[in-house]
Amino acid sequence: MQSERNRPGDIASALARRSRASRGGAGGGPGGGAGGMWKRETFTLPRADARAKAREWFDHFPKAAYMTEIEFWRELPDGQIEFTIRRLPTAD
Repeated sequence: MQSERNRPGDIASALARRSRASRGGAGGGPGGGAGGMWKRETFTLPRADARAKAREWFDHFPKAAYMTEIEFWRELPDGQIEFTIRRLPTAD
C-alpha cells in the first residue's frame, strides 16, 4: 500500500487554511483549540512591505511582553511573501 506524498509547502498551506477556517478569519481570537489563546494574522505582501509590516508588529507588540513571532512564512511564485504573525492578546 502506497500513501500519497505531499510536499512540505502543500502540507503547510493546508494547515494554514484549516487554521484560518477554524478561527473564523485571519485575526485569530479565543477559541476551543490548544492555540486558542494566540492572536494570529496572515499577510501577503511584497518583500519590502512584508519586512516593514513585521517590524511594525514587533515594535507595537514586543516579543518579550507578547511572545510575538513569525509563525509561518513562504515566498509565493509571484515573489510576494505570505506570513503569519502570532502574539498573546495581552501582556501581563
